[in-house]
Amino acid sequence: MEGEEFYGAAYKGTKQFTQKEVKTANATGFGAAADDYMERGIDLNEQLVHNKPATYFFRMKGDAMQEAGIFDGDILIVDRSLKLVNGKVIVAILNGELLVRRYHQNFSSAFLIPDNNRYKPINIAEFSDFKMWGVVAYSIHSLL
Repeated sequence: MEGEEFYGAAYKGTKQFTQKEVKTANATGFGAAADDYMERGIDLNEQLVHNKPATYFFRMKGDAMQEAGIFDGDILIVDRSLKLVNGKVIVAILNGELLVRRYHQNFSSAFLIPDNNRYKPINIAEFSDFKMWGVVAYSIHSLL
């Protein structure tokens, strides 16, 4: 037993790698010449969800944010861990009503601003029950 070396398997699974780092394999052992130029598939969870425990999906209802490119029926990817900053689109609950609006704060108060001229800005100070549910990171909508 002295002087013997034991080697483990070279492949330890894909869990430690991202999808981009895993190479393609061919059952014959030889890769095709085109494999060098082949792109891996796109994993939307890997690309769009940066903090999985703090992220949820939300379906937009209404047209209050259409000028921001967020339309009725779009799927919003909302991240609760992102910092609330002026100008960000957020999901908030205001007196029991869920709203998607742009957050704006000045020296004296904060507002929820719609990106549609048919709606008026909402002064948050006028309401007692305001909670932010997260910052909208992405909006996905169908072109069909």
